[in-house]
Amino acid sequence: MAEHGALYRKYRPQEFSEVRDQEHIVKVLEGAIKKGEIPHALLFSGTRGTGKTTLARIFAKAVGTSSVDLYEIDAASNRGIDDVRELKEAVHTLPYESKYKVYIIDEVHMLTKEAFNALLKTLEEPPAHVLFILATTEEEKLLDTILSRCQVFRFRSPSRAVLAETVTDVAKREGFTLSPDAADLIAVAADGSFRDALGVTQKVILASGDVIGDANEVAAIIGAPRSEILLGLIEALHEGSADKALTAIGEAVSLHVDMKLFARLLLENLRAIMLVRNQPAKADALLANFAPVAKDTLRTLAAATPSPLNSQLLLRLLTATEQITYSPIPHLPLEIAVIEVTTKK
Repeated sequence: MAEHGALYRKYRPQEFSEVRDQEHIVKVLEGAIKKGEIPHALLFSGTRGTGKTTLARIFAKAVGTSSVDLYEIDAASNRGIDDVRELKEAVHTLPYESKYKVYIIDEVHMLTKEAFNALLKTLEEPPAHVLFILATTEEEKLLDTILSRCQVFRFRSPSRAVLAETVTDVAKREGFTLSPDAADLIAVAADGSFRDALGVTQKVILASGDVIGDANEVAAIIGAPRSEILLGLIEALHEGSADKALTAIGEAVSLHVDMKLFARLLLENLRAIMLVRNQPAKADALLANFAPVAKDTLRTLAAATPSPLNSQLLLRLLTATEQITYSPIPHLPLEIAVIEVTTKK
């Protein structure tokens, strides 16, 4: 295996061409540089781990800013009026060796109201040699006056397929092989975050006894259920057996499975059944990321009509999944939902 270090840092994109799933932003930024029309204030908005800071650094590098003229500020730690006043004074000094001084302000929504107002004045008339790149996970907390002075770029969460492809590529570069269903399980667990996906991949590589990771090995490491437990629960729901369904949940609890992840995977499998039933011609594509045994089971259950594995069940389990976060007993919402749907007359 290659040298140690956080994988998300080690394999952080360094060029526009390496950025995945944000083509709508990369294309605009590259066009602005090519035309020489560089916005002096940009806002990168999106959920955690989608590459906001990474793309900000790439953009700074692309406009010719060296590391000595690049300033990264964490607004969560430097959120007060005094911090912004220092920034206002510093922006007027010329760059050391670059055309632009670039300020990346991360988690900008964390600034105090007074700091926001002070920053607003700086954004209104920034010096010609200064570029601001603001990053936030909570755009709705920003003042409209801030948004109106920035070119706003909204990052999309990477798709499940892109995350699976990313972790497969990185694992391979580390001398490790992930099976397709293992990579897909990591992608689901990452919940739309490149950083989380690579963090999970690193755990799998470190914990594995060899250089190949399958889905059950990944499941044990990240707190996901083994496939047989999940499929057992789905079959129990299909049969309408509360006893078997509760037994499957109990087994997951005894193995310390993460209930939020368990519920998400349950929804993923039931969604696949519903879609295959309604789009049989697309079955192969819909089931492409599932393990062979799971594919066979899901196909069989999708072919059964009528079936309790339907949209109403998905809606009920979706509610239970949302309740897990707030429940003092994480598996209780699933148990209640299972009893309700299997004893319904």
